[in-house]
Parts: sequence; C-alpha cells; structure tokens
Amino acid sequence: MTQTVHLPRVAWDGARAFVQAAGSPRSEQFAALVLSRLGSEAYGQFADTRQRLLTALVETGGDRYAADVEAGKWRVRLEDLLRRKPQLTATVLDLTGEAFEL
Repeated sequence: MTQTVHLPRVAWDGARAFVQAAGSPRSEQFAALVLSRLGSEAYGQFADTRQRLLTALVETGGDRYAADVEAGKWRVRLEDLLRRKPQLTATVLDLTGEAFEL
C-alpha cells in the first residue's frame, strides 16, 4: 500500500516541533540531531531560533509572538527543503517525533 505524504503538513508539524525544541532545556540535544541529520545550515538556523526565543523571553516575559514568528519561518524552511529534497521527509518526520518527546 502506498502512503501519501502531505508536505505542507509535514513542514507545519516539524516547524511547531522545532520551535518547541528550541525553547526546551534539552535544546542542545536536539540541535545535535539537527546537525547530524540536516546539516550545518539547519543547525545554524536552529541556534538562531533558540537565541531569538530566549531574547524574546527576557524582553517580553513569554509573549507567544516570537514563537509564532519562528514557527512560520521554520514552516517555510522545511517545506522548501522537502520540495528540493523529498528524500528527507522521513528524517523530518523522525526529528518532529523526537522534538515532541523532549
């Protein structure tokens, strides 16, 4: 049986998970997974997301706006990545599951 994958949904779920992981105390563990599975560009973007979330937390006391903006950025990044390299779909799905477990 063939399974249909809806790339925009994979990207959206991944974006939410990546941002959640970036705000997690175990973000460094997840960052290492991003580096090993998606490469240095995604790793750098993840580090930037974490920094922006921490800065927003200090400045606003926890306003969701920063997390929502970061999730939007990650949705676009991941969807673009999956359109260019659909073979990474399983990797993004795995990372999404691991991020939600943090």
